[in-house]
Parts: sequence; C-alpha cells; structure tokens
Amino acid sequence: MPDPLFVFFAALTLGAAGLLVLSRNAVTSAMGMILALVGIAAEFFLLDAYFLGVLQVLVYAGAVMVLFLFIIMLLNTDKPETKYPWMKAAGGLAVFLFLSAGVIALILHSGALNKVAGPTPPELSNNPAEFSTAAKAFGRLLYTKYMLPLQMAGLLLLLALVGVVNLSKDAKPNA
Repeated sequence: MPDPLFVFFAALTLGAAGLLVLSRNAVTSAMGMILALVGIAAEFFLLDAYFLGVLQVLVYAGAVMVLFLFIIMLLNTDKPETKYPWMKAAGGLAVFLFLSAGVIALILHSGALNKVAGPTPPELSNNPAEFSTAAKAFGRLLYTKYMLPLQMAGLLLLLALVGVVNLSKDAKPNA
C-alpha cells in the first residue's frame, strides 16, 4: 500500500501540472508550475533525498520560476486570445512527438541502455543500498552516470524558456 503522503503529493503535482497546461493566463500557468515543482520536491523529501529536494526548491521553484515570471511580466501578456490556436498547438505536438521518437530511437540505437557502469569511485561505498550524502560523490555521479538525464533537463528548461518567450510576444499587426 502506498504511503498516503506520497499519494497526496503525487495528486498535488499532477493537479498543478494540469493547471499549468490548461490555464490560458500565463501567470496562473507559472504558479501551477511552481506548485508542481514544490510537489516534486516534497516527493524527494519523502524519499530521504533532502539535498535534491532543497535544490529543487531553490533552483527550479525559486530561481528559474522567478526568471519565467520576470519574462512573463516584461512581455505583458495581459491580453488573452479570444480563441485557442489549435493549429499551432497541433503543430507543436507533432514536432514534439517527432523529436521524442528521434531521441528514443537514438538512445535505443546507441546501446546506452545496455552499457554497464564503470568501476565505483573511491568515495562511494561498494554497497549500493547505502546512501552517500557527500556532495562530491553526488556531483561525480551526476556528471558521469546521469549525464544524459542532466542534459535532457537542461534542454527541457531551454525549450520551456523559448516557449514562454514565444507565447508571450505580441502578434504582428496585419498592415
């Protein structure tokens, strides 16, 4: 049986993600994203990954979202569109699915899923069940074994920033 707090924070994260995607107001969407990021941080805390939880709150829910809100406020998105641009959304979804299929094919073709990790660094324990809290060990794992997920997270943040700027800019007048 799952932990009730896990279920609560998972539901909170999914609800906030739904608010992020379905809201037409950019500021409300950004607040939904902040709530989703805080829910993910709470999940990290439940997994006893306090370092990741604190980083989640400080870096993503703090610094990155302040940047997003600054961009939203700077570009003045007070004028909501009268109708939802379905053709743009469908085109964006098609591009996303095409790129996702390409990334999955690249990962499967490269054989990265079948590779065995190298020798254990000296600062890590040989017992995989033991949790190491050393920041040096965490950094070494982050930039060796988990380099691909780190790069994908950076790419997703860059795409989100480009998407916010694209959605926030004013439409060109027909003159």
